[in-house]
Amino acid sequence: MVQLGGDWFAIEMGPAWGIDAADRGVVCEGPVGLRWLGRFRSFRYEVRCWRGGGIPDITEAVDSPQRVSSTRSQAEQVLALAPEFPPAAWGRDELIAGEMWNSNSLVAWLLTRSGHDMDGIRPPTHGRAPGWNAGLTVAQRSPRPSPRPQISHDEDSGHR
Repeated sequence: MVQLGGDWFAIEMGPAWGIDAADRGVVCEGPVGLRWLGRFRSFRYEVRCWRGGGIPDITEAVDSPQRVSSTRSQAEQVLALAPEFPPAAWGRDELIAGEMWNSNSLVAWLLTRSGHDMDGIRPPTHGRAPGWNAGLTVAQRSPRPSPRPQISHDEDSGHR
């Protein structure tokens, strides 16, 4: 979840067939399992970045939410980067990153590419996040985007 001013944005990865709302904020799609299966909607995922959206299984999360930043510029950067997420096959290691690509990869990729200090962000105690290291690895392969002009820090902005 990303807060920017008074607005909340949900960024999530889910099945392309899961939500039919036209305004669900789809920014990219990718195949599930095998690339060729992605031509069928039932084997595609979508990355959504939508104002006022929600994350259906958020109540199942452990130790959440965790604020990872309170700077407006990083919140803006995360939102701007969502459409650039590499749509590799979910559940596979197409990008040779050492583990499968999934929703944890999305979060790690976004936070890394937006300049967050990843040394302080860890899975919950006794928890794990398969795919996290794949997101870190792929994000570090490309140079970071040019920093945006610094905007005043607003304690009401940030993301969790």
